[in-house]
Amino acid sequence: MWCSAVGFIVTLTLSLLAAPLAAKAQSLAKVPRIGWLSSGSPLSEEQRQQSPFFQGLRELGWVEGKNIAIEQRGAEGKNERVPELAAELVQLRVDVIVAGDSRVIAAAKHATNTIPIVMTISADPVRVGLIESLARPGGNVTGLTVLAPELVGKRLELLKEAVPGMARVAVLGESVQYEWSTLAEATQALGLQLHALRVDSPDAFAPAFAAAMREHADALLVLPSPLTNRSMHRIVDFAAQHRLPAMYGLKEYVKVGGLMAYGWSIPALYHRAATYVDKILKGAKPADLPVERPTKFELVINLKTAEALGITIPPLVLFQADEVIR
Repeated sequence: MWCSAVGFIVTLTLSLLAAPLAAKAQSLAKVPRIGWLSSGSPLSEEQRQQSPFFQGLRELGWVEGKNIAIEQRGAEGKNERVPELAAELVQLRVDVIVAGDSRVIAAAKHATNTIPIVMTISADPVRVGLIESLARPGGNVTGLTVLAPELVGKRLELLKEAVPGMARVAVLGESVQYEWSTLAEATQALGLQLHALRVDSPDAFAPAFAAAMREHADALLVLPSPLTNRSMHRIVDFAAQHRLPAMYGLKEYVKVGGLMAYGWSIPALYHRAATYVDKILKGAKPADLPVERPTKFELVINLKTAEALGITIPPLVLFQADEVIR
């Protein structure tokens, strides 16, 4: 009888000791894991603290190291590595993958058709086959798109207002059909001559620049794309060297010396992407979450560059600016 009592006490003690450990293990097992996939470098801890996406997560109650874990994979600018890194996140069985530009999103979609994928920046996800429609994406991909062809005409209009005497504009970008067709209509309405300079590889920039000079372009319009964005400094330097007023799609160009930019707010897109992750982690299906278009746009003007080019930006254009660099 004494042995039975001792055995009972030992069993009870072990059970009580094991209970917290089991609960802790169960709690850790339930912590959702977010896969962060990019073509650039992984974010440092400081960058994650400042990132609009992670700020958005914290506002929604998700804190790294407490109730979520982050698995980062960055290709360091080597696009050929993206498929391999996407496969790694799939093997880790993360709960959701957050992906940047269309190439990265496509690699993630190729790697899995079950793990939810949240797009942060996608040019035309329907055209490239990432989703079925904006309203009902279908499949495992949803998020944000920068699809806004009307912006192309607005950029050209603002550039014309800033440089009234321009007649010939060179347009630099990758071959995106809806942008080129919208541009053709806009240039005709504004009485401008359009010179399309399509670049689909880093080697295409030199001949494109030469063509712009050969055509005696009065101004340059740069369409945002993964390729042009990676070549930001190169393009801005070309415009400065040849004293070409230039309009860009992202304010980052203006920060490094470009004249002016009008486009969507990238921080706003990343901040909004956090809401998709929140909904998915709470049980929503990507197929049922409509893809959103940008709602916040910014006009940024660099007056230092305008002065260097000998341009006086009209007061009406300055009045519309969200940010002016002096």
